[in-house]
Amino acid sequence: MQIKPRQHLLDIWQAVARHSFDGGEWSWGRWGGESSVADAERLLCLLYPATEIPAFRLDDPDTTAEDVQKVLKNAGGRLETPANLVTAAAQFMRTHTSDDKRPSFAGGYYFVSSDPDRGLTEEQRSLGVVDAYSMSITLCLATLGFLKVYESKTRRSEVQETIQELRAATSKRLTAAMVSLLRAFTVNVFDTESSQGRTLCELLGQGRLSQRHVLGNFQRRFRALRAAIAESLVLGVDVEEGLKDENRFFECGWGWSIIRDAPTVETAEEVGPQPEGVASPVPYLYFTVVALDGIQDLFSDRTLTLGLLNAEQQRLAQALRLRWEITQQFWSGIARFDTDRWPLEDIPWRTTGQKLESEYFSLSVGAILVHDLMRRKATDDDLTRTVSVMERLAERGRITSRMTRDDPMVRLHNPGVTLPLQGSESLGPRMQWIMKDFSAQLLKRTIQLCTLSRNLASHDRLLRLAEDIFGQLWRRRIREGEGIGLWDNVHAAYPDSPVSDSPVSWSITERVTEVMVQVQQMYQQQPIRSPDLTELARALLSESTHLLGNEQMEPTPASEGNRGMQLRGIEVKLRRARRLVDDQPGTACALTLDVLGQLDALVRAREAAVQGV
Repeated sequence: MQIKPRQHLLDIWQAVARHSFDGGEWSWGRWGGESSVADAERLLCLLYPATEIPAFRLDDPDTTAEDVQKVLKNAGGRLETPANLVTAAAQFMRTHTSDDKRPSFAGGYYFVSSDPDRGLTEEQRSLGVVDAYSMSITLCLATLGFLKVYESKTRRSEVQETIQELRAATSKRLTAAMVSLLRAFTVNVFDTESSQGRTLCELLGQGRLSQRHVLGNFQRRFRALRAAIAESLVLGVDVEEGLKDENRFFECGWGWSIIRDAPTVETAEEVGPQPEGVASPVPYLYFTVVALDGIQDLFSDRTLTLGLLNAEQQRLAQALRLRWEITQQFWSGIARFDTDRWPLEDIPWRTTGQKLESEYFSLSVGAILVHDLMRRKATDDDLTRTVSVMERLAERGRITSRMTRDDPMVRLHNPGVTLPLQGSESLGPRMQWIMKDFSAQLLKRTIQLCTLSRNLASHDRLLRLAEDIFGQLWRRRIREGEGIGLWDNVHAAYPDSPVSDSPVSWSITERVTEVMVQVQQMYQQQPIRSPDLTELARALLSESTHLLGNEQMEPTPASEGNRGMQLRGIEVKLRRARRLVDDQPGTACALTLDVLGQLDALVRAREAAVQGV
């Protein structure tokens, strides 16, 4: 299925407006306010494209496109829609603020109890989660950018008051989210003989290297990174001592929430009391990927250009960026530990901290590798091997291969991969986090690779893979009921999966929306230039220029007054072809071939006239 980002975004916006607006006013519905993650994802479905794609801008009503106004008619006219969005964002900030005036990042109904006979306590449901911290960073930056333009476009006093309130609340929430992400970062040090150490040895050794060889290679590969972590980050005493021992392994990344005994972060900004952490100091691949996605928005071109961060937030952003870079380097090194056979290529990945294995974890490690490839200059070999991993994950996940009878892989999509949240049992039954977005995450990483790749063969493979994944995701839209046009109806793509009556999945809807923005940005890049096509275009240009010069030497009979206009038109085409030959050699070829045809027609017309005489 061809990905048409503009049309698909319009379809999504129409569905969101139909679901979330009632009589022109924002309606949270039954599940609104029950999870800060879900509510942030819902708002981002509108705000993210509106602030990233000029053609979807809503902050300047005078520039709102007609087709955008049409699909958002449930949200009001072009003047009311941005005001209603500001009101909705302000409601979000109020709803997700605790009684002690502290921004709340509650996971809410996204948390699940591992004990079917015991429900989660209210305290557990109100716990913050890394998804909420990361999503809040993206939402707050989008909101601040939106307000920066919109406040100068409206003169309504009540809207201006809401804007001032919203800006203050958004800035406070942004700072609190950054502080929470700093406190959710962890480094886990463990012995080679521990169960976690043996699992890592098996993963990195691939059954071919002894524990001694794995440890030696680990020491050499991560010596500089180990020193950087010890010198640059504030860690617990036990961790600092453990890192100095090179005979021990370590992992770094983000836990599922604020880490138990994590120190408070000193900040000049008012963020309210910083809550105690409950999460065990163990990195989770899923939450590490989520954190990396949000942190990169802090130093995007848009954030820097608009000056969305104040001085204190810039300081916190630099601290997060350091952890962002260290984490990418570590997991990228783990994924490519053995150059002959990457551990990432041994699917499925086995996690050391949670003792689980799944294709989803292979995708998570692949996502971190993609982050690292985008950060540094990737080699063709790295890209080619990563593309193969993505293709295999799509096949194993039954996206590009057929489902068999009683296929266990259906559980990857429904009910999804379950993560036990270690440390949550101190407050009640152990909590779980269920990940159902394998297809959406795979599509997102495939498009990122497609944007990065400048190799024609790899780019073509990635584009075909992305279209296959998107086709499967598009079939999973809800076809009836209040969530029509949104996600997720897994049963539509996998008939053997159970029918679900769960609420609209804003998680998958937001990720598909985000992918459409990425595809639009990918299409704005210059097409990949083929050296062979460039050489052919230059040869055609040379021949065309020579023949044109020869044709211009011929006399123009008075009866052929349009011949001079034809020659001038040919000159214009050749000038354009010369301008495009380096960036768009295919277009240059098409232009010069057309010129050659016109020149030949002039020659044949002249020869026919001579023979007629």
